[in-house]
Amino acid sequence: MNLCLAEEGREYIIDRIETDDEELDAFLFSLGCYSGEPITVVARRKSGMTVSIKDGRYNIDNQLGEAIIVK
Repeated sequence: MNLCLAEEGREYIIDRIETDDEELDAFLFSLGCYSGEPITVVARRKSGMTVSIKDGRYNIDNQLGEAIIVK
């Protein structure tokens, strides 16, 4: 399931990142967003969401949320 379908407040484990953009992959990796890492959707908005990865909180849009596959 992608992150846009994830339940708010529940911790998930990132399974994989589905994108063909190497720059986007590198950006997500720099945030700590890679396979095996826990991620939590903290809050949702119309155009995106706030996620907690490691010790940081980040705002991402829905397109990026669809690229993050969680289990």
